[in-house]
Amino acid sequence: MTEQKDPAPGAQDGVDAGAMSAQDGSHAARAGGSRTADDHRAIDAAESAAAMIASVGFPRMPGRVLMALIAAPAEGYTAAGLGERLGVSAAAVSNAVRYLQTLQVIRRISRPDQRRDHYVIVPDTWYSLLSNNGPIYERLATHIDAIGDANHDDAAAVARAAEMAEFFRFMSSRMSQLVAEWEEHRNALRDG
Repeated sequence: MTEQKDPAPGAQDGVDAGAMSAQDGSHAARAGGSRTADDHRAIDAAESAAAMIASVGFPRMPGRVLMALIAAPAEGYTAAGLGERLGVSAAAVSNAVRYLQTLQVIRRISRPDQRRDHYVIVPDTWYSLLSNNGPIYERLATHIDAIGDANHDDAAAVARAAEMAEFFRFMSSRMSQLVAEWEEHRNALRDG
């Protein structure tokens, strides 16, 4: 096992993806064969991706855990394995997995033959999560309309509210179509 230190957030931004994959071992992860949970791969790429989603508002530690789980072996990681990979305390891992379980993007797997639970990514989580937000976008648009209505004497506020509300209505109407397109694309990738 080759250990790599966690880079500073965003340290790998701008690095060629092919060079990064070769550097951090992610090609080997696709080569097949079994590996153990202490065979940490794609650390640099995972840390860079976590830094990127943190820069747009996703909590930093849940982002790091999420990206580590993307690179996890088939059985996932235990909390201790996540702590080792990320170089963080058990409390940090506990809070992060709790947050991610609340979002329903990861789940805890218990096995009778093992003392410790493992955490894995929920299959198809991203598009399910996004597609389920359609009703939220509609309600948000309604609330934003109310903001615009309450500021009827301020043309700039009305215009901002109208545009934002229309954006969320657009997202709501397009989300189901985007999910259908994604499913078609994914199926073509799996079949081809």
